[in-house]
Amino acid sequence: MDNLIGKRLDGRYSIESLVGVGGMANVYRGTDLKTGNQIAVKVLKDEFLDNEELVRRFKNESKAISILSHPNIVKVYDVSVTDKLQYIVMEYVDGITLKEYLKQRGGALTWKETVHFATQILSALQHAHSKGIIHRDVKPQNIMLLADGSIKMMDFGIARFSRAQSQTVSDKAIGSVHYISPEQASGAFTDARSDIYSVGVMMFEMLTGKLPFEADTLVSVAVKQIQSQPALPRSINPDIPEGLQEIVMRAMQKDADKRYQSAAEMLHDIDEFKKNPSIVFSYKYEQPPQVHIQNELRHQREEQKMTRREPGSMKKEKHTSKRKPTGDEDVYERKPLPVIPVMAGIAFAFLLAACAFIGMLFVVNKPFEQVENTTVPDLIGKSYESIKTQYAGQFNIVVEEEGPSSVYEEGEIYDQNPDPGLTVKEQSTISIKVSTGKQTVVLEDYAGRDSTEVFRDLNSKNLKWVETETYSNEYAAGTVVMTAPGAGEEVAEGDEISVYVSLGSQEQNQTVPLVVGMNFHEAKTLLSTRRLRIEVTKEVEPETDEDGNNLPGQEAAGTILEQSPTEDTQVPAGTVINVTVMGGEGWEDPNKPIQVEIQFDLPQGDGVVHVQTYVDGVETGYGDPDLSKQSTWTTRPTGRGDSKVEIYIDGELYKTFDVNFDNGTYVETTDLQALGEQLSQQGGSYGENTDEDYPEPQE
Repeated sequence: MDNLIGKRLDGRYSIESLVGVGGMANVYRGTDLKTGNQIAVKVLKDEFLDNEELVRRFKNESKAISILSHPNIVKVYDVSVTDKLQYIVMEYVDGITLKEYLKQRGGALTWKETVHFATQILSALQHAHSKGIIHRDVKPQNIMLLADGSIKMMDFGIARFSRAQSQTVSDKAIGSVHYISPEQASGAFTDARSDIYSVGVMMFEMLTGKLPFEADTLVSVAVKQIQSQPALPRSINPDIPEGLQEIVMRAMQKDADKRYQSAAEMLHDIDEFKKNPSIVFSYKYEQPPQVHIQNELRHQREEQKMTRREPGSMKKEKHTSKRKPTGDEDVYERKPLPVIPVMAGIAFAFLLAACAFIGMLFVVNKPFEQVENTTVPDLIGKSYESIKTQYAGQFNIVVEEEGPSSVYEEGEIYDQNPDPGLTVKEQSTISIKVSTGKQTVVLEDYAGRDSTEVFRDLNSKNLKWVETETYSNEYAAGTVVMTAPGAGEEVAEGDEISVYVSLGSQEQNQTVPLVVGMNFHEAKTLLSTRRLRIEVTKEVEPETDEDGNNLPGQEAAGTILEQSPTEDTQVPAGTVINVTVMGGEGWEDPNKPIQVEIQFDLPQGDGVVHVQTYVDGVETGYGDPDLSKQSTWTTRPTGRGDSKVEIYIDGELYKTFDVNFDNGTYVETTDLQALGEQLSQQGGSYGENTDEDYPEPQE
């Protein structure tokens, strides 16, 4: 039996059963004894506690997911990292993986289901990317499907902060090989667009029931991810709308620059498709080799038809030209027309010239000479100057394009057509693309701009960056003070830029007082006089007897047991003092958000609508219910004190509530008259235009 089952972690989390076993961690179901809620606890295996790489990955996951707050991402409640035990406390998701659901459905889903799931996945990734986090292992196995049709993205175990990514690029392909991007498979630079590629692969699988690339070995699959073009989804399932196929194929472009550049951009196209499933975007993307073969076969068949359609007259002419002379020719000779001998002479001369010309062509071109088959060589990464000489006389090498590359040096080949390994005739043409070297850019003046915006801009230009925090009296906290190299200087792709981010004005240091042993509220008052803040990072549950009564000799609920930084430490004003507090009855963290569940009726109608929840003007949740399948919707906002909660449907205000999070109460305050006037001005009501917004695709 597992030695953790039946135990309490930090006196609060009761471990009840093992629900999952991974490569580096086990997942347990348990109960938060403080709240009574079911939880999932991910615990790093004992044998890996001394493995620095796996510990780093585990910490990455906890760090990544702890800063994310999105309805389609598994929530993290607590993290504990010690030498003896490392675990993450997350919300418990009662459902099945998207992979399991695909198996239940026979491998493929309808295009409407595919769009429904893809929208939620992309929304989750959009949130993660905005926080500088790349998942890098997006696959159906990491998507949990709940009973209400919503999804939860999980397993950020190999997620990478774009900040860290910009400093070091791993040489190893990380992630599940059937879903990873070409740049991951080759160990090249990865960014948010790698996740976009994985979403494209998932949509391909959901629509067709097949993976785009299969092979006997994982290495072979990885090679196909890098070199091969997938089949068009409609060639497998003709019922897929053309516009949706375009979205999938654009997401799966080998060249990251030709993909969707963000989850938001891809979501925009999906939204346009949902409004009009007959839409055609007319994107240009690489066609799979099969298409070229099919086109060629079609062309040959058309030529054959033409040959069969017209030969009658040709055969007649051929027959008359070869007919043997008869006695009637003597009559023609006795009664010639003056013009006929001349025309006949001209025709005969022309015939002789044509025969001579054709004979020359046979000698020179040798049309019936056998041309040997050969294999297309791999030219990627090789110097154009060297291969011109090496393959002279064997292939016709044509430079199709010259352009910058962050991977290949100037003069090296970064793309070719046909692909390496294909069998062709000697003297066949190979089109190549040659690198002009790394693209250079001139740095903008980023001073005073929001650091998150600047990091995003540097990422888009394939520049690495390192953040350095510094005090500034001129620039507000969170904005850029300066960069090195500075504004106006020219840098190349892959160069590292030092970005200095303001911490705000440096105020006089404060001496941290001793707050251990004090009541939380007393400590908060004391620290505020020193311009210091307080935050509860851990709660310790009191020890109890068999009857649940607290054992004597323990601190009262709300008492501070530990603090960091410690007493007499010199810190800047505004520093947060992290404390451990004794929990139990009578204690509640005043800073902890409280969740309130609000259920309301949806408008009558058919089709899918987009529901958004805003708390005091900030979006906190959304969903896409199908009005034909459900009549109510439940939202679960969090907060403290009094707040205004607004519900929007398809971008229009639908309901409002006054909520008191502290006591868990809410009152609907919807101005029905104002909403009616608003709808009247727009000429409709919710649910009436569903068929127009979401019609069936036209043949």
